Amino acid sequence: MSEREFIPLNIAVLTISDSRTEKDDKSGALLVERAQSAGHRVAERSIVRDDVYAIRAKIAQWIADDKVQVVISTGGTGVTGRDGTPEAVRPLLDKEIPGFGEVFRMVSYEQIKTSTLQSRAIAGVSNATYIFCLPGSSGACRDAWDKVISAQLDYRTPPCNLVELMPRLLEK
Repeated sequence: MSEREFIPLNIAVLTISDSRTEKDDKSGALLVERAQSAGHRVAERSIVRDDVYAIRAKIAQWIADDKVQVVISTGGTGVTGRDGTPEAVRPLLDKEIPGFGEVFRMVSYEQIKTSTLQSRAIAGVSNATYIFCLPGSSGACRDAWDKVISAQLDYRTPPCNLVELMPRLLEK
């Protein structure tokens, strides 16, 4: 069997925060750097306030954009009153990928032990666009990218990966 070629994807990065700017957004910057270093393209990077409707509007815009294949958000996945990313995103999903949250929390447990139960990180697919919602900490974003997402967004990862499923995401 011949070695598969890498397939670069167009990734949009969304930071959810009431206080961050692009200048001090470490988590968004880390995700952009990791995606680009892996060979992917960053289609867009944006910051929206921690508001369910602002989050949903931005992600819906990217889901409708044929050029965006993956959305990765950071922030708003905790349990406080302002954390509303899962509530914003779930109504947009055609299918949720529960295994992502499970694996992310398993990986996160190695670093932060039982504090990982506070994370409501989720993933899913909508209109053939993969969506990953990560916590706001740069450590969580690093772990999610390095230990979970990067392999699943690499066509060369055996035995299977999310990239090879992309042509079939809109099947009826």
